[in-house]
Amino acid sequence: MKTIAKIRGGVGDLTKPDISARPQDNLYLAVNSKWQKDAKIPADRTEIGVNTDIDMKIEKKLMHDFDQIASGKEKMPDVKDFDKAIKLYQIAKNFKKRDQDGAEPIKTDLNKLIALKDFAEFNKEAVKIDEFAGLPFGFDVEADMKNTKVHVLEFGGPGTFLPDTTSYQQDDAKKLLEILKKQTIKLLTMAGVDEAKAENYVDQALKFDAKLAKVVKSTEEWADYPAAYNPYSMSDFLAKLKSFDMKGFLEELIPQLPDRVIVLEPRFLDHAEELINADNFEEIKGWMITKFINGAAGSLSQEFREAAFPFSQALSGQGELTPQDRHAYYTANGSFDEVIGIYYGKKYFGEKAKADVTDMIHRMIKVYEERIQDNDWLSDETKKKAIVKLRALVFKIGYPDKIEKIYDLLQVDPQKSLYENEKAMGKTLEKYSLSKLTEPVDRSVWLMPGNLNNACYDPQRNDITFPAAILQKPFYDLHQSRSQNYGGIGATIAHEISHAFDNNGAKFDEFGNMKNWWTDADFKEFNKRTQAAIDIYDGLQYGPAKLNGKQIVSENIADLGGLTCAIQANKAEGGNMKELFENYARSWAQKQRPEAIKTEIATDVHAPQPTRVNIPSQCQDEFYEAFDVKKTDGMWLDPDKRVTIW
Repeated sequence: MKTIAKIRGGVGDLTKPDISARPQDNLYLAVNSKWQKDAKIPADRTEIGVNTDIDMKIEKKLMHDFDQIASGKEKMPDVKDFDKAIKLYQIAKNFKKRDQDGAEPIKTDLNKLIALKDFAEFNKEAVKIDEFAGLPFGFDVEADMKNTKVHVLEFGGPGTFLPDTTSYQQDDAKKLLEILKKQTIKLLTMAGVDEAKAENYVDQALKFDAKLAKVVKSTEEWADYPAAYNPYSMSDFLAKLKSFDMKGFLEELIPQLPDRVIVLEPRFLDHAEELINADNFEEIKGWMITKFINGAAGSLSQEFREAAFPFSQALSGQGELTPQDRHAYYTANGSFDEVIGIYYGKKYFGEKAKADVTDMIHRMIKVYEERIQDNDWLSDETKKKAIVKLRALVFKIGYPDKIEKIYDLLQVDPQKSLYENEKAMGKTLEKYSLSKLTEPVDRSVWLMPGNLNNACYDPQRNDITFPAAILQKPFYDLHQSRSQNYGGIGATIAHEISHAFDNNGAKFDEFGNMKNWWTDADFKEFNKRTQAAIDIYDGLQYGPAKLNGKQIVSENIADLGGLTCAIQANKAEGGNMKELFENYARSWAQKQRPEAIKTEIATDVHAPQPTRVNIPSQCQDEFYEAFDVKKTDGMWLDPDKRVTIW
């Protein structure tokens, strides 16, 4: 007799198929092992699975359409600015010209960086450098978290060379940085830089990167979204930087200086003066050159693309470089995703499906409201405010009715290189973003395009986006049972609703403003339950790495709430609970390369997909009833260990 009990995530290794697994011991393996056993990861990808399959189908359709339109076999669709996407696709796909050009498109900008003689010149030229190379700090304009009708200027630090600050404590950190060094030296010499000078630039870059890694935020810290709101008066902010003329930089960059700045990374600001100064000039210069050449290589010849692949390959395990045709599609989609998403939605998303999904959304909202009303740990005062927020949710389904203004401003010149076009569009995009500082917030903007297989909740707009691309099998299909749809898109809908009440979303009101609408006692209990959600995932082994419960808590709260509400909706319709759980497990099927797992766990606020099945299921009483799970089974969790928040 088995004596297994209280096992988080069931028994067995999710990365290894077990075709004899029972749902009672490991739901994920019981549903997915047969697929997992035979699944092959394509050489040019880092994973395969349900989501990858959907992504590949979408890409195949759109790449075929792009080729037909680009060759004149099909007429240009009646979608504003779509012709620009096709032009960029053609430029990106023209490797004959890209190979002929070699490093020529970047030489002027690379030489500008190399020619920088001292910190004073760097300071003077910083705005122009910002048009093509990364600076050791950054500004953005976003809605004010405490007044989402207006925009604010935000300041933060740069990213590190390795995926996360925690990556520098891993055993393979030195090896990865050595790969980056070797790759960068090769790229620079290919661009005409003397090898000894190239090596010096990279050595200086690595010194500066090591300093950055000690002060910029980790992914775990970024996961605490409200903690990024740190208002400084402009005078207090500028006083933190003495060597670099930040006031002069901002006056040249934006139309007028605002009264305050939101500092996303206070620790970085506290250390900014010791990082950005004349003594560190050679390190900063080497760092900018290193960032530039690695970032620009993908826009150059095939030879440059191949030379820039080893570091990415080491981080992801991807066997082969992304093929040229798909690279061209990714390039066009990267600049014109909303335009392409509207085209995809109009051509491939049916009104019948939209109506059915809209009906499911309203059902899930009703279920959520019932669960809040019946909640046994919230006071009536907090319940009322939660329901106000719930009823104020805005849903964006399929694709937007209008494109954002930026796409009218972006221009593509077929006579110029891919690098030159991307640089020009980047400049236009930055100018557009910064110009919003004096404009009211446009709440109609979509965070995701229609061709993206994903969904999201925006706490500052209190809206949920369901792109057309996610509304397909196994998440959703008009021809599969309602129970299966609840296990797929139903759980996803409720997952996004749950984000309005996760550890971050719970701190924003119905207008998207950061505001405490909880009683002290209720929020104390909420934090206690949030900690339980952290603890149940923390340290869980998945392949070569362990999960960080704090980093992934907001998504796990949403998974728990999403599945709970999908179950209640299914139960109200007398649905088949086994079908729901099985399709829920099926929708997270995934097989990844070990390197990709390590990078994902270091950088993502989501748990890896297979780990998102068993624990949420273990926390549902209905799972035990549906599969007759006993105390001696691997999926059993004692009732007091089951986490319930919403």
